[in-house]
Amino acid sequence: MKEQTAEVALKSGLQARQAALFVQEANRFVSDVFLEKEEKKVNAKSIMGVMSLAISRGTTVKIEADGVDEEEAVQALVEMIEKAE
Repeated sequence: MKEQTAEVALKSGLQARQAALFVQEANRFVSDVFLEKEEKKVNAKSIMGVMSLAISRGTTVKIEADGVDEEEAVQALVEMIEKAE
């Protein structure tokens, strides 16, 4: 299992369009991928789960993955949310 914390730099956070792109990216990987905010952990491959976290800019989240491509999954998703729009 690989995990890493990251601060969301996206202007609109992980709302609507950005959440959909995040979920789409998470689904590219075989590994199980999870997103956690303040002790609430959801499946990062679920749009409803990601949206339920209501993640805004500046929020610190934890991304974790477990599987054959866990390293690549965590790295790609951290890079995605840490880059400013």
